[in-house]
Amino acid sequence: MDKIPMTPDGHSILTAEYDDLKKVQRPQVIQDIAEARAHGDLSENAEYHAAKERQSFIEGRIQELESVLGRADVIDIKKLSGDTVRFGATVTVVDEDTDEEATYQIVGEYEGDMENNKISLTAPLSKALIGKSVDDSVSVKTPKGTKDYEILKVEYK
Repeated sequence: MDKIPMTPDGHSILTAEYDDLKKVQRPQVIQDIAEARAHGDLSENAEYHAAKERQSFIEGRIQELESVLGRADVIDIKKLSGDTVRFGATVTVVDEDTDEEATYQIVGEYEGDMENNKISLTAPLSKALIGKSVDDSVSVKTPKGTKDYEILKVEYK
């Protein structure tokens, strides 16, 4: 099995989700199923079917998180340095067409969160940036066409 690169923050978030699923949500859904079962005829019991569906989701997510956390390779970004873009880098780029600047952190596959400017290692922009340095230009194919970016800054924080 391949290791999954992950930041310490990402690992903490997934661990917290795993703990919540096992210690809070799983016992709650078991209780919900028992209560719904007590209402009688299960064939027409919407509460029972909803609880069973929720249980299936929870169990599937627990298995997925066990697999991911078991293969996690937690990389302490604070120990990294340099001006070449690698996993964990916080990269400031400028769109060469619009002159708009944006800053992204390259994180693990399960940590991507565009609202917080964290892009997955597998995202097209990340793939284009990896291995490049300040002042390099990269082209990224997007659904709206090709975008060109220049790297302004690379940090590991």
